[in-house]
Amino acid sequence: MAEVKTYTKRECAMYLTGLFGQNMIYNIVATGLYYYFQNVICLPAIALGWIFALARVWDAINDPIMGTFVDKTHTKWGKCRPYLIFAPLLICVITCVAFLNGNYATAKANGNSTAMVLIVTWAAVSYVLWGMCYTVGDIPLWGIISRMTESEKDRSSLISLARIVASVAGGVVVISIIAVSQAVNDKLGKSTDAQTGFIIIGFAFTIISSLLFECAGIGTKEKVPADSQTRTMKESFALMWNCKPFRRVLISGLLRAPMQLMMVVAMTLFTYYYCGGNLTTAFTDIHKLIIVVIIAGGMFLGMFLAMGLCPALIKKFDVKKVHNLFSGLSAIPMALIFVLYLIDPTGLDKIQLVIAEGVLLLGAGAGFGGVSVCQSVMISDCIDYEEYHHGFRPDGVFFSGQSFITKFSAGVASIISAYVYAAVGYTDVNIAQMNAALENGANFAADYPDYAKAMWFLISIPPAIGMFLSFIPTLKYEIDKKTHEDILASLVEKHSKNAQ
Repeated sequence: MAEVKTYTKRECAMYLTGLFGQNMIYNIVATGLYYYFQNVICLPAIALGWIFALARVWDAINDPIMGTFVDKTHTKWGKCRPYLIFAPLLICVITCVAFLNGNYATAKANGNSTAMVLIVTWAAVSYVLWGMCYTVGDIPLWGIISRMTESEKDRSSLISLARIVASVAGGVVVISIIAVSQAVNDKLGKSTDAQTGFIIIGFAFTIISSLLFECAGIGTKEKVPADSQTRTMKESFALMWNCKPFRRVLISGLLRAPMQLMMVVAMTLFTYYYCGGNLTTAFTDIHKLIIVVIIAGGMFLGMFLAMGLCPALIKKFDVKKVHNLFSGLSAIPMALIFVLYLIDPTGLDKIQLVIAEGVLLLGAGAGFGGVSVCQSVMISDCIDYEEYHHGFRPDGVFFSGQSFITKFSAGVASIISAYVYAAVGYTDVNIAQMNAALENGANFAADYPDYAKAMWFLISIPPAIGMFLSFIPTLKYEIDKKTHEDILASLVEKHSKNAQ
């Protein structure tokens, strides 16, 4: 029997370090920059929604193009590593540039229409450029997993660890970037000017994250032999759609897009509903700190438990069964979050309701974590499936689908939230006025009930619907456990013969 090639412990550690940094960067933008655009420089809700949505339209073209470039790359480092070595610096620069913008609410209050247009334009252009640069690193980062090992067990284990590390990186940013930036503003005596602190912390987080990201390129090796074949752009698009199992995974991910609302809206909701607009109070008030621990802990504990259990579940059951179980069942606690809000709209800081919310978020987090692992495993299986049936291994093109799902989800979340926020008046100058009122002692839940209701709705009902719908396309997913074992054994034998 041919020897199965796989990664070393050091390569695994370096890959996970790089992935930690890359996911910090993603959440600096997905959570931090979104909050910054919406609540600090106060861009109009509709403009913000369409900036994120139209960027995703471009990604529908850009991501497969990048995937095709990866699949056509043949160097002494491999297909994916060259991009992982050079992409972090590029992403670092454009991420920092995105924070260097004016304040829309101030420009509008001064009647400066030229500045208003320039601020919106800067936000749009910098965000689109960021998405393009991020793609250059994201597709190779996930694609290299299927090239680091021929072992199904090792691949599932690495994907599970990668998802856990990605979630930890996201949690570090989500919990800290807003609070730390507000603390910096307070230290500088600029409590009414949150922009300065965000720029300082945004830069610091981005530079640290980019240095960590570099480890993935420096410390990994590609063990699976590279193909001599290549595909044109047109052939790559056709390949993504014509591979039935991959098509099912892609459609499932697109239907699940509203799930991203939980990440986009959650920190805004938490900052205003529980902390009166200043997240630093969560670390000075024991009652608020307990709320942070229970709510954030519930969400992340659910994610980590599901991600940790996934390799064992996938080893025992077909991956589609595990995927569908997490998708369908997690829709229930997500929907119940909004029901809990309706029970007592202004009293969700009561400890018994906080505990109930933590339990519901545990279930929601488990769904999010479990499905994310299963999706990556299924895409890797589809790459094996395609190589087995047609002799071509589309690592870049197929993982461009995962990159597109991630960014498409952010776009859908932004457009849904934009119209919901616009409907209740949560936009530009109104946000600036609310921030000032909260500084003077106003109560978000009692004085701004429409804003609060909109946020609780956004983090529960659309995500619940998306998760429930997402298991429908994968009900007939073609690659069962036995089929994939046979495919992988055949490919290992093939790679061994080709290497001789």
